[in-house]
Amino acid sequence: MEGNLWDLAIHQEKVAKEESKSGEDSAVFLLGSKNAGKTSIILRFLDRDEAPKPTVALEYTFGRRAKGHNVDVGHVWELGGATWLTKLIDIPLNPETIRHTALFIVLDLSQLQELWFTLESMLQAAKSRVENIIAEMKSSDPDIRQKLQKAAWERVGDENPDKNMMDPFLVPLVIVGSKYDLFQDFDSEKRKVICKTLRFVAHIHGATLQFFSTKQEQLVGRMRALVSHYLFGTTQSKSMQTEHSKPLLVPAGLDSIQQIGSPPISDNDLGRVQAKTPFELWKVAFTGYFPQEKLSDPAITDDPAKDPQYKEHTIDALRAQKDEELERYRRLAERRAKEAENNQYAAY
Repeated sequence: MEGNLWDLAIHQEKVAKEESKSGEDSAVFLLGSKNAGKTSIILRFLDRDEAPKPTVALEYTFGRRAKGHNVDVGHVWELGGATWLTKLIDIPLNPETIRHTALFIVLDLSQLQELWFTLESMLQAAKSRVENIIAEMKSSDPDIRQKLQKAAWERVGDENPDKNMMDPFLVPLVIVGSKYDLFQDFDSEKRKVICKTLRFVAHIHGATLQFFSTKQEQLVGRMRALVSHYLFGTTQSKSMQTEHSKPLLVPAGLDSIQQIGSPPISDNDLGRVQAKTPFELWKVAFTGYFPQEKLSDPAITDDPAKDPQYKEHTIDALRAQKDEELERYRRLAERRAKEAENNQYAAY
């Protein structure tokens, strides 16, 4: 190549970007059940030997990977608060990041009474955010929906035999079933219903489905490889495991409706079910086996100001002082109110 040193440097930078599948802007965004292990997934991926701390709202970190003379940077976001803070999805998922961000919905397999509620809520919140981004980008990029749809079908295969029943998520989606070490001790029939349901939901959304446990190094290794795939463009394994007696491992597009089978509803009950879509039918089947409970608002039950991990002597001292002033004011207000009431009665 002819030219000066500056031209050569520019050329090499362009080549490096073209060769990188992910570049330095790739990101993964973990959201899902509370205490499901999202932080543990991140720590194990980054090879950090430290105890996970509760995630209060939205947290950010990053990972690096050497690539020749360059270093790729991968952004990692984590949403705390289960389903209560989904509005914060707007921060990591926006018009600038939508084409290179993968969503990881992490579900606690040991909490069956809230599993479907969490999964459906997260899917709806993410879909709504993607639609809003597409609307925002319509003027600057009128073909953005078509571009995202094309990429989604490339992930699952344009010739997928279940194409007519699928609606691939417009950004890469991974459904993680965590705490497999607890789940594996469940009754066989329960595990079968859960596995079939998650396989169906993942398949129709064009998502990868993978089980995880911090207590099984093989599953830790699989998850680390999967995160690396989305952050740094490493090769994704095409291995597949669909038996409900083993940890599920189902890459996007490799499952099928025929292999998954029908929802666990008897023929007699099937005729009485009011469901307009296969998704709703599976919802009825799953919630029939595992009735869902309404989650309590962590804003009411948890006070981050009392969390020992956020101790700050100066701030805590000021907070204590203000609390004391507020209490004195409250007592004074109550005393004045009583005095005013007594004076009113005395006037009569």
